[in-house]
Amino acid sequence: MPPATLPELSAQNLLHARARLGEGPLWDSDKQVLYWVDILNHRVHVFEPSSGDDCHWDVGGVGSALALMAGEKLLLAMGDRLTTLDLTSGAVDTLTTLTFDTPGTRFNDGKCDPQGRFWVGTLSPELGTAALYRYDPDGSVHTMETGLTISNGLGWSPDGDTFYLIDSPQRKIFAYRFDGATGEISDRCIAVDLGDEAVEPDGLAIDRDGNLWTALWDGWAVACFSPAGKALGRVNLPVQRPTCPTFGGPDLSTLYVTTASVGLSQQE
Repeated sequence: MPPATLPELSAQNLLHARARLGEGPLWDSDKQVLYWVDILNHRVHVFEPSSGDDCHWDVGGVGSALALMAGEKLLLAMGDRLTTLDLTSGAVDTLTTLTFDTPGTRFNDGKCDPQGRFWVGTLSPELGTAALYRYDPDGSVHTMETGLTISNGLGWSPDGDTFYLIDSPQRKIFAYRFDGATGEISDRCIAVDLGDEAVEPDGLAIDRDGNLWTALWDGWAVACFSPAGKALGRVNLPVQRPTCPTFGGPDLSTLYVTTASVGLSQQE
């Protein structure tokens, strides 16, 4: 049984990255490295925890989400394009380009489902005009949800039956029934509602017990909720704007969290 409350946890600063908008952490279990993006600096980073080394590729545009691919490549969501990033040469090649109705719309957070399909949402400057898309291995793109504003953290329950999605301005984590065979979602309900709290849920990670971990933008913390939506506790952070958590390390027991400095003063 998962714990009723969180044990006492503390955070430490692993990398003084000075990211403007760190996002999209992706753990590579084979290489034991963490990939992440600095959206506004147009960079994809790779961090090696064992050595503390961090290097980056300049990708020439707004890269926001990553997924592992066969060979030395990553899938990179980039503005209105899905691309591949060659980890050897740094070359970026376009897989497909989408057309968005609202100017200023771009891809935001994304992740692969257990069957290898890439799910990625958009953010839009206009309320209710963002969407969630599914990119299949055959290259087809499917619109999975509409009426969003900032499609953000997403993930799947350990048993693969539930899909979760955050729309940050609504301050909610939604849950859907997920059909792994078809990739369809249905029966949306609210899993977590932060109500009037002056924070926004951003990225999402799900642990082996099915608990939901979300970074709280302007909240100085990562919050943890049970699959039933019960608040289990928070991990306080020394930063105002955590953006996205992911589990990594040799046994996937370390929670890595990216952060942002955009919109903050030099002192902050």
